Amino acid sequence: MPKVTYVQPDGAEQTLDAPVGQSIMETATRNMVNGIIGECGGCCSCATCHVYVDEAWYGKLEPKDQMEEAMLEGAVEPAPRSRLSCQIKMSDALDGIVVRIPAGQA
Repeated sequence: MPKVTYVQPDGAEQTLDAPVGQSIMETATRNMVNGIIGECGGCCSCATCHVYVDEAWYGKLEPKDQMEEAMLEGAVEPAPRSRLSCQIKMSDALDGIVVRIPAGQA
C-alpha cells in the first residue's frame, strides 16, 4: 500500500498507509493528523486541508483546476507548491509522497 508522510511545522513526521484512490485528506482525517481538518469533506469548497507538497513530488501531481486555485487563494499561508490534499488521490506512483502542514493551520 502506498505511504504518505505528513510533516508538522515543528518537523514531527507521521507516515501512514494511504489506500489507492483515497485522497491525502481522507487518510489524514481518518488518522487524526493535526492541521488537516477537511471541513467540507473533500468537496473542494474550503481550504482546511491545505498542504505544501515537497518539491520532489509536486511535478508528479495532476494540475490544479480552477476551483482548487480559487480555494487556495483563501488558504492559510499559500505558497507556490500549495495544494488541497482532498484533490490529491493516492496511487502507486505517489508512494512515499511528503506533504507539509502550514504553521498557521497546525
